[in-house]
Amino acid sequence: MSFDRDRSLLFVPPSTQDHIKGVLNATVVLVMYGDYECSQSADVYRLIKVIGQQLSVSLGENYLCFIFRYFPQIEIHSHAQRAAEAAEAAAVQGQFWPMHEMLFSHQQELGNGYLVEYANNLGLDISQFLQDISKKVYIDRINEDIESGLYSGVTATPALFINGIRYSERWKIEQLMATIITASH
Repeated sequence: MSFDRDRSLLFVPPSTQDHIKGVLNATVVLVMYGDYECSQSADVYRLIKVIGQQLSVSLGENYLCFIFRYFPQIEIHSHAQRAAEAAEAAAVQGQFWPMHEMLFSHQQELGNGYLVEYANNLGLDISQFLQDISKKVYIDRINEDIESGLYSGVTATPALFINGIRYSERWKIEQLMATIITASH
């Protein structure tokens, strides 16, 4: 496997600032840069979820850590930025992963009215949610993810890094699973 050193390593290491499923000191840390309006991001996220469940059963809870970072491609996805803001507003209220799931499963419905409906379904404080989004409170947080992605050579989503190294194989469960397991050795 050949790669350009500058563009294949994760520039900003995983930290507690990230949205994390699992533990940071897991055997394998998988970082995904994604866009809520990108159908491939949703497909890859679903693959990772299945792989994560299988690996936690066979290799233990602390084997795989999954981190999601925002990379809205606003030039092609008009709702991606606002969806990321909604996820971040939900995160502040302790509901990042449920909102994350909702956004990926309703990709065709990411307009403002839908985002409020999702927040309501999750029992979020709606006035706080709306205030945070209208004041663009989380733009800087989202931009940090985008910048870290750009430093790591990310130009499109989805982009995966397994233990800090860019994954550029096919988006198939077998290949991804094999790469994750190989990364632990």
